[in-house]
Amino acid sequence: MEKDGLVLFDLDPAWGQGARIAEHLEVPLSPHEERSFEDGELKVRPLVGVRNKDVYVVQSLQGDAERSVHDKLCRLLFFAGAVKDASAARVTVVAPYLAYARKDRRTKPRDPVTLRYLASLMEAVGVDRVVTVDVHNQAAFENAFRCRTEHLEARKLFVAHLAPLIGERAVSIVSPDVGGVKRAERLRESLEHALGRAVGLAFMEKTRSGGVVRGETLVGDVRDRMVVIVDDLISTGTTMMRAASASRMAGCGPIHVAATHGVFVGGAPAVVASPLFDRVVVTDTLPPFRLPERLVAHHVTVLGTAPLLAEAIVRIHRGGSVSELLAD
Repeated sequence: MEKDGLVLFDLDPAWGQGARIAEHLEVPLSPHEERSFEDGELKVRPLVGVRNKDVYVVQSLQGDAERSVHDKLCRLLFFAGAVKDASAARVTVVAPYLAYARKDRRTKPRDPVTLRYLASLMEAVGVDRVVTVDVHNQAAFENAFRCRTEHLEARKLFVAHLAPLIGERAVSIVSPDVGGVKRAERLRESLEHALGRAVGLAFMEKTRSGGVVRGETLVGDVRDRMVVIVDDLISTGTTMMRAASASRMAGCGPIHVAATHGVFVGGAPAVVASPLFDRVVVTDTLPPFRLPERLVAHHVTVLGTAPLLAEAIVRIHRGGSVSELLAD
């Protein structure tokens, strides 16, 4: 169940992300066993030998209808520990969506820095490397971990999807807040490279206090332009709605949303169905299970990340450059 010493496990096979990665790698998924006990405890272990192997464990850390984020995190930690105890040469966690990545700093007195605690847990069980896609704050993610990290971006996937839709239209990339301007700038640069012409940039004024979002000012030119609102994730969707409303008021053309992670909680279904948006584009780092299937079919485009993740795994396994993978 291996190829060139690479062993791949998927702890969430129902979504099929691991199977898609395995198909691109041409490496079969290796089997594992999970047992739940009457008192709620569990046991999880590999069913193949991993001694001196390069092991990759796929598990997006989002809660769903079957398991909470904490259930998935415990399974991941226990499994990584078991693999390490079984003498694996290296254990890499591939978490396309990383839980608690947004809680990366103290915003109030005595606040927890939960991302750092998550990193400590993974390191304690022997994880050697963590691979993820588009965390909220890349610098905070890299600083939280002492083991090696690989931060992948879905930017090239969005460019490949959006460039044909943009065509000859004038276009502006809009960040829904100041904190996301760097992300928007990278997408703008990549689109300019793909289109061979100038792409505009705009951002929203935004403040958040006690869960209340304020700020309605749009800075930048979107008039008569197609707008792409870009963010790392869509949660309730209210941030995207504010940016879309301000863009419409400023006289923009079609509005597309590009967000790597479709979390879709709370009133997100109504936001996705809003006539303000022409299309919402997310990736398959987690399934859009909180949205009705009909809504997904008519309003949402889901881009596959398996080729990106598989190529990153190959480069890590062979000692290649992951940064080159992300270059335009």
